[in-house]
Amino acid sequence: MQPSLVRMTVHFSLKLLVTVLFWHCTLSRADFSCRNEADEPVDWFIIYKLPKYRINYVGSGVDYMYLDSSVNDWKMSTFMVNLSQGAVGNTLSQLYARKTYESEDSVYALYNDAPPVLDYIKGYGHTKGALLLDHSQGFWLSHTVPRFPSFPERGYIYPPSGRVNGQTALCVTFRYKQFLTLVEQLSFLYPRIYNCSVPAAFSTDLPQLVQLCKGIKPSLTSDRNMQQLVSVGGEKFVHFVKSERYVDDIYTGWVAQVLKTDLLVESWQREGQLPSNCSLPKHTMNIKRIHLPTSVWFQSYHDHSKWCVSQRPEDQVICLGDLNRDRAQLWRSGGLTCSFNPLIYRAFRQVVDSYISC
Repeated sequence: MQPSLVRMTVHFSLKLLVTVLFWHCTLSRADFSCRNEADEPVDWFIIYKLPKYRINYVGSGVDYMYLDSSVNDWKMSTFMVNLSQGAVGNTLSQLYARKTYESEDSVYALYNDAPPVLDYIKGYGHTKGALLLDHSQGFWLSHTVPRFPSFPERGYIYPPSGRVNGQTALCVTFRYKQFLTLVEQLSFLYPRIYNCSVPAAFSTDLPQLVQLCKGIKPSLTSDRNMQQLVSVGGEKFVHFVKSERYVDDIYTGWVAQVLKTDLLVESWQREGQLPSNCSLPKHTMNIKRIHLPTSVWFQSYHDHSKWCVSQRPEDQVICLGDLNRDRAQLWRSGGLTCSFNPLIYRAFRQVVDSYISC
């Protein structure tokens, strides 16, 4: 072999070794991120907590299905959502077990229109979630569970009120700069932040979060907004948010028309529910019954989750969010996080057993 070729081969081998070691170190770092069932960092995950009351039998109320990019379909978790193990518990333990909430090197916020322990107060957005980040990256957990998560000092507590109905949660890992956009979006939601910390080193970058932590409603230039959010792994989401000044059904009046697709919507069905709507070019139809891959069947009125999928498979739209199709919530702020990932779409579209046509 010629000397020059040997040098090139050695140089390439060293470069490859350095690259492999770099990525290994990157994946091994203790950056804040969504965590999977094995407590490993993941780009995103979704859980579907099953309702207690199903068709033909009563469940535990704390079992759930799990989905991330490493699995092809819903997987029944071996953990219960009321235990600190599992995806949600592992993710929030970065705030709880490490006592990160006492650190000046990170930001966190817990929000829920029905917070744990505290009394309900009108005026806040119908939205629930948590975020934790430092100057490198962090996670955003958006969910539908009232009175959750618990205050950091109390550790991980899943509320009894979250056992009866079905619930969903979406966790996404973002780089720091993406949180600047996300916090601007949260301004439209006006979440009830009941526990938070924004140290001085972050306050210039996150002025709206500082205001929200103080219960101050940031000024808005419009009544709604749409932004693209990109995860650490490059997964693209479109985030729709509306303030209370946009008085309309977010699914029918806005999202279906912008995405140009008919939507099947799963939301909590109680008194005041809006009927399926075919009055606009793109229609919105209420889901009636869910059938999960594990032969679990349940009616939509036992499901507190809020999500929608495109009726036509070729559109591949799936959104998870905050708002029910409910008359009272026309006047509430809230949002939807939409994906065009075929894996996520298939997982949700297949569970639609029946819906109510117009």
